[in-house]
Amino acid sequence: MLVGGEGTRLRPLTYDTPKQMLPIVDRTLVEHVVAWLGRSGVRRAVLSLGYRPDAFIEAFPTGTIDGVTLVYAAEPERLDTAGAVRFAAEHAGLDERFLVLNGDVLTDLEPAALIAFHIESGAEASISLTPVKDPSAFGVVPTDGAGRVVDFVEKPPYGTAPTNLINAGVYVLELSVLDRIAPGRPVSIERETFPLLIADGTLFAKSSDAYWLDTGTPAQYLQAQLDILRGLRSKACLPSADEVAPGFYVAHGAVVQGGLSGVAYIGPGATVQAGASVIDSVLAAGTRVHAGARVERSAVLAGVVVGEGCVVSDSVIGAGAVIAAGARVGLTSVVRGGVEVPAGTVLRGDRYPEP
Repeated sequence: MLVGGEGTRLRPLTYDTPKQMLPIVDRTLVEHVVAWLGRSGVRRAVLSLGYRPDAFIEAFPTGTIDGVTLVYAAEPERLDTAGAVRFAAEHAGLDERFLVLNGDVLTDLEPAALIAFHIESGAEASISLTPVKDPSAFGVVPTDGAGRVVDFVEKPPYGTAPTNLINAGVYVLELSVLDRIAPGRPVSIERETFPLLIADGTLFAKSSDAYWLDTGTPAQYLQAQLDILRGLRSKACLPSADEVAPGFYVAHGAVVQGGLSGVAYIGPGATVQAGASVIDSVLAAGTRVHAGARVERSAVLAGVVVGEGCVVSDSVIGAGAVIAAGARVGLTSVVRGGVEVPAGTVLRGDRYPEP
């Protein structure tokens, strides 16, 4: 699993925290991904680490998540996607075909179906594809009638993509692919390795309509939280909480005196005071929403304080931040953990504090 990126699109949340260690409804992203692998029958996962490897090792000192054994492969230098795959595979001593996935993707696709397709096709490598409305921000993958990849178009200009099927970031690779990756230097799997395979006719792809989401931007990170509450993903993704009404989850120790509507998750020890309202939002463990405040379509991470009369909408508030009385935070603003947004401040699509 590739979890080495710095998560620049999610700054300032990722200045101190790898993006895969950010929470999605009170469980880290990496836990969601590894738990999905476990439900799919995987028992061993190699984490290819680059940025802040200590954060992963300290978070999971037993080396397991949901029964899946973790192997940590910390890169000595940045090796890009293919370089990271080769390094991790060699570090873990892999001796048979293996599954590769981007660690910032949430999906419900079935790895077994991709593996079966891969074997039946006689492929050297196989890619899972997913349809999107606008493929211009992704790697677009046209195929022939047999599923053989005929091109790999990385981020085509808007309106020029030959298909709406994009690289879903889940691959099955034979060991021979490692020999195509130059050792000891950064190598891109999309720009260098896949074209080699296409030229030899050994790269195949299979599309899936299963749930898929790249969580790498603030808007998508927020969407990932709400998709779980809305039932677009399995309830197995939720931490322990009581469903007090459809789409409303309240964890043990939470106190809700204010109003809830839409869908919501209220984490352990969180408090929503009388006169406050929470709409289509996630309040992580230990958050406090004071009287007269409104939180809507937002992710409020652990230990945040939302002061009296505040409005937080369509935004992400980092762990331990304080939104002082009367502040307004909206339009996909992102507030760094541990900072205070002064009383009366208005943030509209801002990263706070600015870099």
